[in-house]
Amino acid sequence: MSSAAALHPDFALVPRPDSVTARPGRFVLDRRTGLRAGPGAEAAAALLRELLAPATGLALEPSADGRIVFLLDPGETGLGAEGYVLAVRPDAVLLRAARPAGLLHGVQTLRQLLPPEALAAEGARPRTAGPDWSLPCVRITDRPRFAWRGAMLDVARHFQPVAYVRRFVDLLALHKLNVLHLHLTDDQGWRMPVAAHPRLTEIGGRRAETEGDGTPHEGAYTRSELTGLVAYAARRGVSIVPEIEMPGHARAALAAYPGLGNRPGVRLEPWTRWGVCENVLGVDDAVLDFCRGVLDEVADVFPGPYVHVGGDECPTVEWERSPAARARIAAEGLSGPRALHGWFLGAVAAHLARLGRRPLGWTDTGSELPSPFTALAWRDPEHGRAAALRGHDVIMAPYRSTYLDYPQSADPGEPRGQDGVLDLRGVYENEPTPAHWEPEATRRVLGTQAQLWTEYARTPAELEYLAFPRLCALADTAWSAHRDWPDFRRRQDHHQTRLAALGVRGRSPRSRLLTP
Repeated sequence: MSSAAALHPDFALVPRPDSVTARPGRFVLDRRTGLRAGPGAEAAAALLRELLAPATGLALEPSADGRIVFLLDPGETGLGAEGYVLAVRPDAVLLRAARPAGLLHGVQTLRQLLPPEALAAEGARPRTAGPDWSLPCVRITDRPRFAWRGAMLDVARHFQPVAYVRRFVDLLALHKLNVLHLHLTDDQGWRMPVAAHPRLTEIGGRRAETEGDGTPHEGAYTRSELTGLVAYAARRGVSIVPEIEMPGHARAALAAYPGLGNRPGVRLEPWTRWGVCENVLGVDDAVLDFCRGVLDEVADVFPGPYVHVGGDECPTVEWERSPAARARIAAEGLSGPRALHGWFLGAVAAHLARLGRRPLGWTDTGSELPSPFTALAWRDPEHGRAAALRGHDVIMAPYRSTYLDYPQSADPGEPRGQDGVLDLRGVYENEPTPAHWEPEATRRVLGTQAQLWTEYARTPAELEYLAFPRLCALADTAWSAHRDWPDFRRRQDHHQTRLAALGVRGRSPRSRLLTP
């Protein structure tokens, strides 16, 4: 940034752009301001109109001589797939990008340059908006550091309505995060409708209680809700990655269809506790056919290139006792029950490849995932390095710096969470590619993402308290190669006014007082 831009609150943008040069003057938006979109730029123009109209009342009508101009220029090869150039002058605004994604990111920068009240869902000022709707004159050239900048939302442990998931998508897009990893199934609940297996949501989508509270919990999405969510996110530049857990973390599926398990005649209920459950999927042909059928429907609803199949925390105790599992080990020439895990995931990966999709899985060391998998390294960062050196593409998600279900401080009254603390600086200092890594490992890192597990977060308000402002720190790390903690804190202090305008009630980064 230029020295003037670095100190001016108008340019306290999150995440931090590559280059910001402040210029004198302001561009004023009023009811006469038009927007001209070149070929391929219409979707970004429509998004800006949709996002600004509720608070500002500005229509930004399409106009051949509009003073706000959006242009798609494939010749801007230096911007990559998601970069953009934004130039604001007193008489005009020009947003250019090589690809549509870059224009969508530029829209979010324009929103942040406006007064914070422009972000409100409904009119924070009279609809006869006056000259206070204005942009500072500036030139911004920007592109992301990593292609994968995401957040995982666990809707399996505590179901969240689709209206809130849409709001979460909007918050991701504002911070130029481009992946929503949706954790749809687990031991405690199955939220994805599968037409061929309706009991998955009818039985697996409801548990009797949670850790002895005596209160039933249930919920599942409709196919229409999920396809609508995919389209909603795509218009904002966010890709949704569905996660269907297998072969472990599958008790909700086993409650719906006991024949999928390893204990004939034993009926289970969706789990009412947290942790790692020993009930896992069986390994006979009928179970693999079930998994293939489920993944067929998942791929039909979610058109993105990736499908997450979990793959972690799979106890082998049931396989050790199962005659069917022993028969499978013998038939496949495997070394023992532990080897069934990789065999199972290999079969799933092969089916996803036939569907034209790439498999994702959680990993500790990388050794338990077959080679086609992209690895989400969630324990030690060095496990990501090991996976990369084994030939996996890697997304860095180490729990000590990306798991937002940890409390943000040790203050009394902090909401219940996992044992430990992850503060704002701890998230900001997450480095997806540590300096000591080999170049070949660094090249394999696609990016990073935050995790919002919901064992202890039941409501949207609780989720947002956990997410913010820590998600802002991760967005900054994922987008910008420039690392400067004092600079981030200064920008985040101003960004809090934007979050307040959006109704986000997160923890104040400067106060010890809680605002859940």
